[in-house]
Amino acid sequence: MRWALVKVCLAVTAMVVVAFAVPLGLVVKEMARDRAFAAAEREAAAVAPALSITTDRDKLERVVASAGADSGMAVHLPAGSGRAALDLGRRRAADRDIQAVRRLGRASTTTVAGGFTLLQPVALGSGEIAVVEVYVPESEVTHGVGAAWAVLAAVGLALVVGSVAVADRLGVRMVRPARRLVEGARELGEGRLGARVREEGPSELRLAAVAFNSMADQVVQLLANERELAADLSHRLRTPLTVLRLNAASLGAGPAAEQTRTAVAQLEREVDTIIRTAREAKPQTAAAGPGAGCDAAAVVRERMEFWSALAEDEGRTWRVAGVDRPVRVPVARADLAAALDALLGNVFRHTAVGTAFAVDVHNGEDAVIVLVSDAGPGIPDPHAAMARGRGSGNAGSTGLGLDIVRRLAESTGGDVRIGASVLGGTEVRVWFQTHGHETAGRGHRGAVRRRRTGKPVSIFNRLRSLP
Repeated sequence: MRWALVKVCLAVTAMVVVAFAVPLGLVVKEMARDRAFAAAEREAAAVAPALSITTDRDKLERVVASAGADSGMAVHLPAGSGRAALDLGRRRAADRDIQAVRRLGRASTTTVAGGFTLLQPVALGSGEIAVVEVYVPESEVTHGVGAAWAVLAAVGLALVVGSVAVADRLGVRMVRPARRLVEGARELGEGRLGARVREEGPSELRLAAVAFNSMADQVVQLLANERELAADLSHRLRTPLTVLRLNAASLGAGPAAEQTRTAVAQLEREVDTIIRTAREAKPQTAAAGPGAGCDAAAVVRERMEFWSALAEDEGRTWRVAGVDRPVRVPVARADLAAALDALLGNVFRHTAVGTAFAVDVHNGEDAVIVLVSDAGPGIPDPHAAMARGRGSGNAGSTGLGLDIVRRLAESTGGDVRIGASVLGGTEVRVWFQTHGHETAGRGHRGAVRRRRTGKPVSIFNRLRSLP
Protein backbone atom coordinates (compact mmCIF):
# COMPACT_ATOMS: atom_id res chain seq x y z
CA MET A 1 0.00 0.00 0.00
CA ARG A 2 2.85 2.37 0.85
CA TRP A 3 4.64 1.99 -2.48
CA ALA A 4 1.38 2.04 -4.40
CA LEU A 5 0.54 5.41 -2.83
CA VAL A 6 4.02 6.71 -3.67
CA LYS A 7 3.68 5.59 -7.31
CA VAL A 8 0.26 7.20 -7.64
CA CYS A 9 1.47 10.51 -6.20
CA LEU A 10 4.58 10.37 -8.42
CA ALA A 11 2.50 9.81 -11.57
CA VAL A 12 -0.08 12.48 -10.71
CA THR A 13 2.54 15.08 -9.77
CA ALA A 14 4.60 14.34 -12.88
CA MET A 15 1.54 14.82 -15.08
CA VAL A 16 0.65 18.09 -13.35
CA VAL A 17 4.22 19.38 -13.66
CA VAL A 18 4.36 18.50 -17.36
CA ALA A 19 0.92 20.02 -17.99
CA PHE A 20 2.00 23.34 -16.47
CA ALA A 21 5.75 23.47 -17.10
CA VAL A 22 5.68 22.79 -20.88
CA PRO A 23 3.16 25.56 -21.75
CA LEU A 24 4.88 27.91 -19.33
CA GLY A 25 8.26 27.20 -20.94
CA LEU A 26 6.82 27.96 -24.39
CA VAL A 27 5.33 31.20 -23.06
CA VAL A 28 8.71 32.21 -21.65
CA LYS A 29 10.36 31.54 -25.01
CA GLU A 30 7.75 33.59 -26.86
CA MET A 31 8.09 36.45 -24.40
CA ALA A 32 11.86 36.55 -24.92
CA ARG A 33 11.33 36.66 -28.69
CA ASP A 34 8.79 39.45 -28.42
CA ARG A 35 11.13 41.42 -26.15
CA ALA A 36 13.99 41.16 -28.65
CA PHE A 37 11.88 42.28 -31.64
CA ALA A 38 10.28 45.09 -29.62
CA ALA A 39 13.78 46.46 -28.97
CA ALA A 40 14.55 46.20 -32.70
CA GLU A 41 11.37 48.13 -33.54
CA ARG A 42 12.40 50.92 -31.17
CA GLU A 43 15.80 51.14 -32.87
CA ALA A 44 14.15 51.34 -36.29
CA ALA A 45 11.73 54.01 -35.06
CA ALA A 46 14.68 56.16 -33.93
CA VAL A 47 15.89 56.44 -37.57
CA ALA A 48 12.48 57.09 -39.16
CA PRO A 49 12.31 60.88 -38.39
CA ALA A 50 15.69 61.51 -40.00
CA LEU A 51 14.67 59.61 -43.18
CA SER A 52 11.54 61.69 -43.53
CA ILE A 53 13.68 64.86 -43.48
CA THR A 54 16.80 64.03 -45.49
CA THR A 55 18.37 61.36 -47.65
CA ASP A 56 21.91 62.67 -47.43
CA ARG A 57 24.37 59.82 -46.94
CA ASP A 58 26.60 61.59 -44.40
CA LYS A 59 23.70 62.74 -42.27
CA LEU A 60 22.07 59.33 -42.32
CA GLU A 61 25.34 57.66 -41.31
CA ARG A 62 25.57 60.01 -38.31
CA VAL A 63 21.95 59.20 -37.37
CA VAL A 64 22.60 55.47 -37.60
CA ALA A 65 25.78 55.83 -35.54
CA SER A 66 23.95 57.89 -32.89
CA ALA A 67 21.30 55.16 -32.64
CA GLY A 68 24.04 52.89 -31.26
CA ALA A 69 23.20 50.07 -33.61
CA ASP A 70 25.54 50.74 -36.52
CA SER A 71 26.79 47.17 -36.49
CA GLY A 72 23.28 45.67 -36.67
CA MET A 73 21.32 48.32 -38.56
CA ALA A 74 21.14 49.03 -42.27
CA VAL A 75 19.14 51.58 -44.28
CA HIS A 76 18.06 50.82 -47.83
CA LEU A 77 17.09 53.87 -49.95
CA PRO A 78 15.42 53.32 -53.31
CA ALA A 79 16.64 54.99 -56.52
CA GLY A 80 14.99 58.37 -57.02
CA SER A 81 15.14 61.48 -59.16
CA GLY A 82 18.79 61.87 -60.02
CA ARG A 83 19.80 59.50 -57.19
CA ALA A 84 20.93 55.91 -57.29
CA ALA A 85 19.81 53.31 -54.79
CA LEU A 86 21.71 53.63 -51.51
CA ASP A 87 22.48 50.98 -48.84
CA LEU A 88 23.89 52.14 -45.51
CA GLY A 89 25.28 49.49 -43.12
CA ARG A 90 25.69 45.79 -43.52
CA ARG A 91 22.98 44.18 -45.56
CA ARG A 92 21.78 40.78 -44.36
CA ALA A 93 18.25 40.50 -45.75
CA ALA A 94 17.62 39.24 -49.26
CA ASP A 95 16.72 41.74 -51.96
CA ARG A 96 13.36 40.07 -52.61
CA ASP A 97 12.41 40.50 -48.90
CA ILE A 98 13.29 44.18 -49.04
CA GLN A 99 11.28 44.68 -52.23
CA ALA A 100 8.32 42.83 -50.68
CA VAL A 101 8.33 45.17 -47.65
CA ARG A 102 8.43 48.23 -49.98
CA ARG A 103 5.55 46.84 -52.00
CA LEU A 104 3.36 45.80 -49.05
CA GLY A 105 4.21 48.76 -46.84
CA ARG A 106 4.32 46.86 -43.55
CA ALA A 107 7.08 45.52 -41.35
CA SER A 108 8.18 41.91 -41.46
CA THR A 109 10.84 39.61 -40.03
CA THR A 110 13.06 37.23 -41.93
CA THR A 111 15.51 34.55 -40.92
CA VAL A 112 19.15 35.15 -41.72
CA ALA A 113 22.44 33.54 -40.78
CA GLY A 114 22.96 33.82 -37.02
CA GLY A 115 19.54 35.26 -36.21
CA PHE A 116 16.73 37.37 -37.63
CA THR A 117 16.21 40.76 -39.26
CA LEU A 118 13.40 43.24 -38.79
CA LEU A 119 12.51 45.10 -41.97
CA GLN A 120 10.66 48.36 -41.19
CA PRO A 121 9.30 50.51 -44.10
CA VAL A 122 9.67 54.31 -43.73
CA ALA A 123 8.06 56.88 -46.09
CA LEU A 124 10.45 59.51 -47.48
CA GLY A 125 9.57 63.11 -48.17
CA SER A 126 9.45 62.34 -51.89
CA GLY A 127 6.83 59.65 -51.33
CA GLU A 128 9.20 56.78 -51.89
CA ILE A 129 9.64 53.94 -49.38
CA ALA A 130 12.91 53.31 -47.58
CA VAL A 131 13.53 50.15 -45.56
CA VAL A 132 15.29 50.10 -42.19
CA GLU A 133 16.89 46.72 -41.46
CA VAL A 134 17.65 45.83 -37.81
CA TYR A 135 19.59 42.65 -37.10
CA VAL A 136 18.43 40.56 -34.09
CA PRO A 137 20.98 37.86 -33.10
CA GLU A 138 19.78 34.44 -31.99
CA SER A 139 21.25 35.04 -28.55
CA GLU A 140 18.95 38.06 -28.09
CA VAL A 141 15.89 36.04 -29.06
CA THR A 142 16.72 33.26 -26.55
CA HIS A 143 18.17 35.49 -23.82
CA GLY A 144 17.03 34.24 -20.38
CA VAL A 145 15.08 31.31 -21.79
CA GLY A 146 17.58 28.68 -20.63
CA ALA A 147 17.67 30.08 -17.08
CA ALA A 148 13.87 30.22 -16.95
CA TRP A 149 13.60 26.63 -18.16
CA ALA A 150 16.17 25.53 -15.57
CA VAL A 151 14.13 27.20 -12.82
CA LEU A 152 10.96 25.52 -14.08
CA ALA A 153 12.72 22.15 -14.16
CA ALA A 154 14.04 22.65 -10.62
CA VAL A 155 10.60 23.64 -9.33
CA GLY A 156 9.01 20.66 -11.08
CA LEU A 157 11.62 18.29 -9.66
CA ALA A 158 11.13 19.76 -6.18
CA LEU A 159 7.36 19.26 -6.48
CA VAL A 160 7.84 15.65 -7.54
CA VAL A 161 10.30 14.94 -4.71
CA GLY A 162 8.06 16.71 -2.20
CA SER A 163 4.98 14.79 -3.33
CA VAL A 164 6.88 11.50 -3.05
CA ALA A 165 8.06 12.41 0.47
CA VAL A 166 4.54 13.41 1.55
CA ALA A 167 3.07 10.27 0.00
CA ASP A 168 5.67 8.16 1.77
CA ARG A 169 4.83 9.74 5.14
CA LEU A 170 1.10 9.27 4.50
CA GLY A 171 1.79 5.69 3.49
CA VAL A 172 3.70 5.07 6.71
CA ARG A 173 0.83 6.61 8.69
CA MET A 174 -1.59 4.24 6.99
CA VAL A 175 0.59 1.14 6.80
CA ARG A 176 1.90 1.17 10.38
CA PRO A 177 -1.55 0.83 12.02
CA ALA A 178 -2.48 -1.76 9.40
CA ARG A 179 0.64 -3.79 10.25
CA ARG A 180 -0.17 -3.56 13.94
CA LEU A 181 -3.66 -4.81 13.15
CA VAL A 182 -2.17 -7.73 11.21
CA GLU A 183 0.25 -8.52 14.05
CA GLY A 184 -2.56 -8.37 16.58
CA ALA A 185 -4.69 -10.71 14.49
CA ARG A 186 -1.74 -13.11 14.13
CA GLU A 187 -1.10 -13.07 17.88
CA LEU A 188 -4.77 -13.65 18.59
CA GLY A 189 -4.78 -16.52 16.12
CA GLU A 190 -1.77 -18.03 17.88
CA GLY A 191 -3.67 -18.11 21.14
CA ARG A 192 -2.32 -14.97 22.84
CA LEU A 193 -5.69 -13.63 23.91
CA GLY A 194 -4.17 -10.51 25.47
CA ALA A 195 -3.21 -9.15 22.04
CA ARG A 196 -4.73 -5.74 21.43
CA VAL A 197 -4.16 -2.99 18.86
CA ARG A 198 -3.46 0.68 19.52
CA GLU A 199 -6.30 2.80 18.19
CA GLU A 200 -4.44 5.25 15.94
CA GLY A 201 -4.05 6.25 12.31
CA PRO A 202 -6.84 7.20 9.87
CA SER A 203 -10.42 6.99 11.08
CA GLU A 204 -11.09 3.77 9.16
CA LEU A 205 -8.10 2.02 10.75
CA ARG A 206 -9.05 3.38 14.18
CA LEU A 207 -12.52 1.92 13.75
CA ALA A 208 -10.94 -1.35 12.63
CA ALA A 209 -8.75 -1.35 15.75
CA VAL A 210 -11.77 -0.68 17.96
CA ALA A 211 -13.65 -3.51 16.28
CA PHE A 212 -10.65 -5.83 16.65
CA ASN A 213 -10.25 -5.04 20.35
CA SER A 214 -13.98 -5.54 20.92
CA MET A 215 -13.79 -8.86 19.07
CA ALA A 216 -10.82 -9.95 21.21
CA ASP A 217 -12.73 -8.98 24.35
CA GLN A 218 -15.69 -11.00 23.14
CA VAL A 219 -13.42 -13.99 22.45
CA VAL A 220 -12.01 -13.78 25.97
CA GLN A 221 -15.51 -13.47 27.39
CA LEU A 222 -16.77 -16.42 25.35
CA LEU A 223 -13.87 -18.58 26.53
CA ALA A 224 -14.54 -17.58 30.12
CA ASN A 225 -18.21 -18.41 29.64
CA GLU A 226 -17.29 -21.77 28.14
CA ARG A 227 -15.10 -22.59 31.12
CA GLU A 228 -17.80 -21.53 33.54
CA LEU A 229 -20.33 -23.60 31.63
CA ALA A 230 -18.04 -26.62 31.68
CA ALA A 231 -17.54 -26.19 35.42
CA ASP A 232 -21.27 -25.78 36.04
CA LEU A 233 -22.19 -28.80 33.94
CA SER A 234 -19.50 -30.86 35.65
CA HIS A 235 -20.76 -29.70 39.02
CA ARG A 236 -24.24 -30.94 38.18
CA LEU A 237 -22.83 -34.42 37.75
CA ARG A 238 -21.94 -34.60 41.43
CA THR A 239 -25.51 -35.33 42.49
CA PRO A 240 -25.97 -38.43 40.30
CA LEU A 241 -22.40 -39.46 41.20
CA THR A 242 -23.33 -39.37 44.87
CA VAL A 243 -26.29 -41.64 44.18
CA LEU A 244 -24.06 -44.00 42.20
CA ARG A 245 -21.51 -44.11 45.01
CA LEU A 246 -24.19 -44.96 47.57
CA ASN A 247 -25.63 -47.64 45.33
CA ALA A 248 -22.19 -49.06 44.65
CA ALA A 249 -21.51 -49.22 48.40
CA SER A 250 -24.63 -51.35 48.85
CA LEU A 251 -23.63 -53.92 46.25
CA GLY A 252 -21.71 -55.99 48.78
CA ALA A 253 -18.58 -57.99 48.06
CA GLY A 254 -17.42 -59.44 44.79
CA PRO A 255 -15.22 -58.49 41.82
CA ALA A 256 -18.08 -56.78 39.94
CA ALA A 257 -19.04 -54.67 42.95
CA GLU A 258 -15.44 -53.68 43.58
CA GLN A 259 -14.96 -52.71 39.93
CA THR A 260 -18.13 -50.65 40.06
CA ARG A 261 -16.99 -48.82 43.20
CA THR A 262 -13.56 -48.19 41.64
CA ALA A 263 -15.12 -46.85 38.45
CA VAL A 264 -17.43 -44.52 40.39
CA ALA A 265 -14.51 -43.21 42.48
CA GLN A 266 -12.43 -42.63 39.37
CA LEU A 267 -15.33 -40.85 37.65
CA GLU A 268 -15.79 -38.61 40.69
CA ARG A 269 -12.08 -37.72 40.66
CA GLU A 270 -12.25 -36.88 36.97
CA VAL A 271 -15.26 -34.63 37.50
CA ASP A 272 -13.47 -32.83 40.36
CA THR A 273 -10.43 -32.36 38.12
CA ILE A 274 -12.59 -30.90 35.36
CA ILE A 275 -14.23 -28.48 37.77
CA ARG A 276 -10.90 -27.34 39.25
CA THR A 277 -9.28 -26.96 35.84
CA ALA A 278 -12.23 -25.05 34.37
CA ARG A 279 -12.42 -22.63 37.30
CA GLU A 280 -8.70 -22.09 37.79
CA ALA A 281 -7.76 -21.73 34.08
CA LYS A 282 -8.18 -18.19 32.88
CA PRO A 283 -7.72 -16.76 29.42
CA GLN A 284 -4.54 -14.87 28.72
CA THR A 285 -5.94 -11.44 29.46
CA ALA A 286 -2.66 -9.85 30.45
CA ALA A 287 -1.93 -6.76 28.51
CA ALA A 288 0.12 -7.75 25.52
CA GLY A 289 0.38 -4.23 24.25
CA PRO A 290 -1.41 -0.90 24.01
CA GLY A 291 -5.16 -1.18 23.82
CA ALA A 292 -5.53 -4.28 26.05
CA GLY A 293 -8.56 -4.25 28.35
CA CYS A 294 -12.16 -3.40 27.60
CA ASP A 295 -14.52 -0.55 26.85
CA ALA A 296 -15.79 0.72 30.20
CA ALA A 297 -18.60 2.70 28.54
CA ALA A 298 -19.92 -0.41 26.80
CA VAL A 299 -19.77 -2.43 30.05
CA VAL A 300 -21.63 0.29 31.97
CA ARG A 301 -24.33 0.46 29.30
CA GLU A 302 -24.69 -3.32 29.30
CA ARG A 303 -24.98 -3.64 33.10
CA MET A 304 -27.33 -0.68 33.37
CA GLU A 305 -29.68 -2.38 30.91
CA PHE A 306 -29.81 -5.29 33.39
CA TRP A 307 -30.23 -3.22 36.55
CA SER A 308 -32.64 -0.71 35.03
CA ALA A 309 -35.40 -3.34 34.88
CA LEU A 310 -35.12 -3.91 38.64
CA ALA A 311 -34.93 -0.15 39.21
CA GLU A 312 -38.21 0.36 37.37
CA ASP A 313 -39.86 -2.36 39.47
CA GLU A 314 -38.75 -0.62 42.69
CA GLY A 315 -39.54 2.89 41.45
CA ARG A 316 -35.94 4.10 41.48
CA THR A 317 -34.81 6.94 39.23
CA TRP A 318 -31.39 6.49 37.71
CA ARG A 319 -28.94 8.34 35.48
CA VAL A 320 -25.92 7.36 33.37
CA ALA A 321 -23.35 9.84 32.03
CA GLY A 322 -20.05 9.67 30.14
CA VAL A 323 -20.83 6.50 28.15
CA ASP A 324 -21.50 8.08 24.76
CA ARG A 325 -17.98 7.28 23.45
CA PRO A 326 -15.49 4.42 23.98
CA VAL A 327 -13.50 4.59 27.23
CA ARG A 328 -10.86 1.88 27.50
CA VAL A 329 -9.63 0.59 30.86
CA PRO A 330 -6.84 -2.00 31.35
CA VAL A 331 -9.01 -4.65 33.04
CA ALA A 332 -10.92 -7.66 31.76
CA ARG A 333 -14.50 -7.11 30.70
CA ALA A 334 -15.83 -9.82 33.03
CA ASP A 335 -13.95 -8.35 36.03
CA LEU A 336 -15.26 -4.84 35.38
CA ALA A 337 -18.82 -6.17 34.99
CA ALA A 338 -18.49 -8.07 38.29
CA ALA A 339 -17.24 -4.91 40.04
CA LEU A 340 -20.14 -2.84 38.70
CA ASP A 341 -22.62 -5.52 39.72
CA ALA A 342 -21.12 -5.50 43.23
CA LEU A 343 -21.48 -1.71 43.54
CA LEU A 344 -24.99 -1.57 42.07
CA GLY A 345 -26.02 -4.60 44.13
CA ASN A 346 -24.97 -2.73 47.29
CA VAL A 347 -27.20 0.17 46.24
CA PHE A 348 -30.22 -2.09 45.87
CA ARG A 349 -29.49 -4.07 49.05
CA HIS A 350 -28.64 -1.25 51.43
CA THR A 351 -30.95 1.58 50.34
CA ALA A 352 -34.70 1.86 50.60
CA VAL A 353 -37.03 1.17 47.69
CA GLY A 354 -37.38 4.26 45.48
CA THR A 355 -33.89 5.61 46.25
CA ALA A 356 -32.29 7.24 43.20
CA PHE A 357 -28.80 6.35 41.99
CA ALA A 358 -26.41 7.34 39.20
CA VAL A 359 -23.35 6.01 37.37
CA ASP A 360 -20.82 8.45 35.82
CA VAL A 361 -17.71 7.69 33.75
CA HIS A 362 -14.96 10.31 33.47
CA ASN A 363 -12.13 9.82 30.97
CA GLY A 364 -8.98 11.73 31.98
CA GLU A 365 -5.54 11.99 30.42
CA ASP A 366 -4.05 9.07 32.36
CA ALA A 367 -6.98 7.72 34.38
CA VAL A 368 -10.61 6.66 34.07
CA ILE A 369 -12.93 7.30 37.02
CA VAL A 370 -16.20 5.44 37.54
CA LEU A 371 -18.55 6.96 40.12
CA VAL A 372 -21.54 5.10 41.58
CA SER A 373 -23.64 7.37 43.77
CA ASP A 374 -27.02 7.08 45.48
CA ALA A 375 -29.45 9.15 47.50
CA GLY A 376 -29.47 6.75 50.46
CA PRO A 377 -28.48 7.30 54.11
CA GLY A 378 -24.73 7.04 53.38
CA ILE A 379 -21.99 5.00 55.07
CA PRO A 380 -21.04 6.07 58.61
CA ASP A 381 -17.54 4.52 58.54
CA PRO A 382 -16.05 4.38 55.00
CA HIS A 383 -12.75 2.91 56.24
CA ALA A 384 -14.51 0.00 57.89
CA ALA A 385 -16.57 -0.54 54.74
CA MET A 386 -13.39 -1.15 52.72
CA ALA A 387 -12.14 -3.87 55.11
CA ARG A 388 -12.92 -7.45 54.05
CA GLY A 389 -15.52 -9.14 56.27
CA ARG A 390 -16.35 -6.08 58.41
CA GLY A 391 -19.30 -4.86 56.38
CA SER A 392 -20.50 -1.34 55.76
CA GLY A 393 -22.56 -0.87 58.81
CA ASN A 394 -25.72 -2.26 57.26
CA ALA A 395 -27.23 -5.54 58.20
CA GLY A 396 -26.31 -8.48 56.01
CA SER A 397 -23.21 -6.88 54.44
CA THR A 398 -19.85 -8.64 54.41
CA GLY A 399 -17.81 -5.99 52.58
CA LEU A 400 -16.62 -8.53 49.99
CA GLY A 401 -18.10 -6.53 47.09
CA LEU A 402 -16.12 -3.37 47.89
CA ASP A 403 -12.99 -5.47 48.40
CA ILE A 404 -13.43 -6.97 44.91
CA VAL A 405 -13.72 -3.46 43.47
CA ARG A 406 -10.66 -2.28 45.42
CA ARG A 407 -8.49 -5.18 44.23
CA LEU A 408 -9.57 -4.59 40.61
CA ALA A 409 -8.67 -0.88 40.81
CA GLU A 410 -5.33 -1.56 42.52
CA SER A 411 -4.42 -4.08 39.82
CA THR A 412 -4.08 -1.08 37.47
CA GLY A 413 -2.32 1.15 40.01
CA GLY A 414 -5.58 2.89 40.86
CA ASP A 415 -7.61 3.35 44.02
CA VAL A 416 -11.12 3.36 45.52
CA ARG A 417 -12.53 6.07 47.77
CA ILE A 418 -15.90 6.42 49.49
CA GLY A 419 -17.43 9.85 50.08
CA ALA A 420 -20.63 11.83 50.06
CA SER A 421 -22.50 12.12 46.76
CA VAL A 422 -24.33 15.11 45.33
CA LEU A 423 -27.51 13.04 45.63
CA GLY A 424 -27.13 13.08 49.40
CA GLY A 425 -25.99 9.53 49.99
CA THR A 426 -22.87 7.49 49.24
CA GLU A 427 -20.51 7.98 46.32
CA VAL A 428 -17.93 5.31 45.45
CA ARG A 429 -15.11 6.59 43.26
CA VAL A 430 -13.17 3.92 41.38
CA TRP A 431 -9.99 5.15 39.70
CA PHE A 432 -8.40 3.01 36.97
CA GLN A 433 -4.93 4.08 35.85
CA THR A 434 -4.66 3.86 32.05
CA HIS A 435 -0.92 4.60 31.63
CA GLY A 436 1.89 2.60 33.21
CA HIS A 437 -0.51 0.02 34.67
CA GLU A 438 1.81 -2.81 33.65
CA THR A 439 4.00 -2.06 36.68
CA ALA A 440 1.07 -2.18 39.04
CA GLY A 441 -0.74 -5.24 40.15
CA ARG A 442 -0.89 -7.89 42.80
CA GLY A 443 2.86 -7.88 43.31
CA HIS A 444 3.00 -4.07 43.66
CA ARG A 445 0.06 -3.50 45.95
CA GLY A 446 2.34 -2.38 48.72
CA ALA A 447 3.79 0.31 46.47
CA VAL A 448 0.30 1.55 45.71
CA ARG A 449 -0.53 1.77 49.38
CA ARG A 450 2.70 3.61 50.15
CA ARG A 451 1.82 6.14 47.50
CA ARG A 452 -1.47 6.74 49.24
CA THR A 453 0.21 7.38 52.58
CA GLY A 454 3.05 9.48 51.12
CA LYS A 455 2.71 12.55 48.93
CA PRO A 456 -1.05 13.03 48.33
CA VAL A 457 -2.18 11.86 44.93
CA SER A 458 -5.87 11.99 45.74
CA ILE A 459 -8.65 10.75 43.53
CA PHE A 460 -10.61 13.84 44.58
CA ASN A 461 -7.90 16.15 43.18
CA ARG A 462 -7.84 14.19 39.90
CA LEU A 463 -11.63 14.38 39.73
CA ARG A 464 -11.57 18.18 40.01
CA SER A 465 -9.31 18.42 36.95
CA LEU A 466 -11.75 16.44 34.81
CA PRO A 467 -14.32 18.28 32.68
